[in-house]
Amino acid sequence: METTGCGTAIVTPFRADGSIDDRALCALVNWQIDSGIDFLMACGSTGEAATLEDEEWLDVIQIVISAAAGRVPVWAGCTHNSTRSLVKKAEKLARIRGVDAILSANPYYNRPSQDGQYQHFLALANAVHPIPVVLYNVPGRTGVNLEPATVVHLAETAANIQAVKEASGQLSQVAALVHTVPQGFKIFSGDDNLALAAIGIGAHGLASVASNEAPTEITRMVRAALRNDWHLARAIDRKYARLFEANFWESNPGPVKSVLNLMGRCESTVRLPLVEPTRATRQRLERLAGELGLLRDAPLPEGDMRMF
Repeated sequence: METTGCGTAIVTPFRADGSIDDRALCALVNWQIDSGIDFLMACGSTGEAATLEDEEWLDVIQIVISAAAGRVPVWAGCTHNSTRSLVKKAEKLARIRGVDAILSANPYYNRPSQDGQYQHFLALANAVHPIPVVLYNVPGRTGVNLEPATVVHLAETAANIQAVKEASGQLSQVAALVHTVPQGFKIFSGDDNLALAAIGIGAHGLASVASNEAPTEITRMVRAALRNDWHLARAIDRKYARLFEANFWESNPGPVKSVLNLMGRCESTVRLPLVEPTRATRQRLERLAGELGLLRDAPLPEGDMRMF
């Protein structure tokens, strides 16, 4: 896998009646790419994949691929806590032209052992070969951690398991991955607030939530860190650190969609069991978005403003 840099875990916009807003989604994809994002992730946690019907899930992925039109890689989310169901879903996904990688999170609720997770992801990889697979370790949502030794075992067994989105919040785990994964295997931070630290110890980029709202700035932060321009990277990180936190004041992607709504880019609608942020939270988000210049074309932090 050649992909590095900053990718957006893009939201799935819904109309007020809860239906998928395909026009808003296309507009978001175009804005993201025009803003310089390196890749897109459709139907992940931030994309509310867990609330999409199977037909809707495939539709959203196809919309993103069509709108991206080959300009950036598209990773398609495909997660299930039943391995048999995961394989069936993945086989459908593999038939869609333009899927550059499949992103799959730990099996949720079941709390499988490391061997159970190994066999689960190996079945996925075998079902979609040669399409690259990106492991998504997000124990805060799934209830189980994918340990570095298991990642290494998978990478050494299946050639198309080529990357991991590491969202455990543990830098020690990122370091363990850096020190042990095969050459060419990619590691992406799944936590905006740990992106610089993760890149500093060897990660290859960021799978971001905040880049939904500030794609140009977050991409430039990641690229600056990757080229060791830490002065600029830290300046951008300091500016947006409050946004990284604010996006989780309530369940993701509620706050992100509220900010995008304030920016005029989509409705703030989420699907049950998620609900929109409280009025008090929305007011806090509006104040923060205004202070950060997200409600207008805000200037970037002072320093090296070159485009890459």
